[in-house]
Amino acid sequence: MMHSQLVSIQKLKTDDRAAMYRLLKHHFSGVTPDIFSTDLAHKNWVLLLKDNMDQLKGFSTLRLYDVIVNGEPLSVVYSGDTIVDPTAWSSATLPRAWIQAINQLRHPDKRLFWLLISSGFRTYRLLPTFWKTFYPRYDQPTPEPMQQLMDNLARQQFGNTYDPVSGIVRFTQPQKLSPILGTVPPERRSDPHIQFFEQANPDHSQGDELVCLTEICVENLTAAGRRMWFSRNHTLVA
Repeated sequence: MMHSQLVSIQKLKTDDRAAMYRLLKHHFSGVTPDIFSTDLAHKNWVLLLKDNMDQLKGFSTLRLYDVIVNGEPLSVVYSGDTIVDPTAWSSATLPRAWIQAINQLRHPDKRLFWLLISSGFRTYRLLPTFWKTFYPRYDQPTPEPMQQLMDNLARQQFGNTYDPVSGIVRFTQPQKLSPILGTVPPERRSDPHIQFFEQANPDHSQGDELVCLTEICVENLTAAGRRMWFSRNHTLVA
């Protein structure tokens, strides 16, 4: 049985921080203590996934912040380092907890957008699983207002490492998924979302990150997303 904890970065325990680094380093190459600490310092929340022995099986770091775009105040949640150990892939606890956490943290009077970067197809596949409308996608072009917002947020977040033409972030010290996590299994290659991801981010195995954006609101949830949103399994906020 898996359980989750939503913890502010200021209250993250030393043991949990160390376990996060070990888990990330085990599944990504290019991970260093400095890169890990720098990424964590720019986040304000971390979602921890643990088993019944209280062993860390996954996590996702979050930065929730406010911006003003074209005179409209918006909230943005940016997902940083995210990993789930393959032994916990059968559990839906992390995505459920993530959606519930955002529901808890969001400002009720501001539109909220999820800024996501993805170097792995499993991360990108979360978008069509839980959200009706998101970009970029295989079956329709990105509307100009959404593209402008995506470019604006990506430039603010990533600076010159973001290429607006390709929609790709290329970090100077990229973290690369291990082959077991980054390679698309043959039985999943017929999925049009995964096909699109590989076409849009052909060098994802080298750590290239595809910038994605979706609006987080009840109206944009798929049936699976609504089940997560309205679940009674609340996360712990520390």
